[in-house]
Amino acid sequence: MDYRPLGRTGVHVSRLCLGAMMLGAFGNTDHEDSVKIIHRALDAGINFVDTADFYSAGESEVIVGKALAGGRRDKVVLATKAGLPFGEDVNQRGTSRRWLTEAVEGSLRRLGTDRIDLFQVHRLDPGVDIDETLGALSDLVHAGKIRMFGASTVPASGIVEAQWTADRRGRERFRTEQPPYNLLTRAVEYDVLPTCERHGMGVLTYSPLAGGWLTGAYRKGREVAGPGSEVRRSRFAAMYDANSTANAAKLEAADAFATLAEEAGLTLIQLALAFATRHPAVTSAIVGPRTMDHLDSYLTAEDVHLTDDVLDRIDEIVPPGHTVNVADNMWNSATTALEPGSRRR
Repeated sequence: MDYRPLGRTGVHVSRLCLGAMMLGAFGNTDHEDSVKIIHRALDAGINFVDTADFYSAGESEVIVGKALAGGRRDKVVLATKAGLPFGEDVNQRGTSRRWLTEAVEGSLRRLGTDRIDLFQVHRLDPGVDIDETLGALSDLVHAGKIRMFGASTVPASGIVEAQWTADRRGRERFRTEQPPYNLLTRAVEYDVLPTCERHGMGVLTYSPLAGGWLTGAYRKGREVAGPGSEVRRSRFAAMYDANSTANAAKLEAADAFATLAEEAGLTLIQLALAFATRHPAVTSAIVGPRTMDHLDSYLTAEDVHLTDDVLDRIDEIVPPGHTVNVADNMWNSATTALEPGSRRR
């Protein structure tokens, strides 16, 4: 397994990060099987595990905690997140000091640990002063509850503002960013990834298989059925709408990538994961298996290295900095800048 520095933190993590979103009610409801999947990943050399309180209402964290019990915890860089709605209470969400302090305690309890290596803000809350958020997170670092903190799906301007605020106010700073990035979703190449490089931030990218579009299951002439998880099918129905013009373009590109992978002697999964970890700013790509077979297929990508010829052909299908369906950038959940109201419409 290839290990890389997580920005300038001094911590080294595996090129593939095990994402636990699909372990629990969102995907695999069998706790024993889910624990076996985590153990298989750790035995294969993965030392980086990412979860969140939002995933299956904390159930994912419970499963991860079970898997790391019995002496495995100290060998893992454990990451979790908070910020998305955790319950019906309007204050059980966001990035206020009140909620982040409470959320960390809940995550520590469910994970069965006394510290979190990387605590991430799932989304920045536009209604909360960034200094409020950084101040709360800094105090959690100083209290030993978390070792470092980062954020997810933050635009480049937000990353710079947070770094500037930390410097001016004497706060600890965001050490990592977690953006969506894959063969079909490349917008972060334009400014987010270069910005992270400039500030020495680690980058753990999510959705390297584009929510299943880059598994090989989506080809021309086949029905777009959506993911195997019923929960994800219902939550992200628009992502798999066969009548969508944007999805038709994704199908065209995914089919072209599948053909390219075959010609290169690779599976589409291998091509996609090798691409997602190729960018010099990317530390690790998060893979989220629901089954053991899923995990095994991801692990085959560990030793794949793409040639310049293959990379050039990738750029011909989806150019650098381009996202086939702009909704896949997930900016709608991280900023209101593109909402009709912000555009005076």
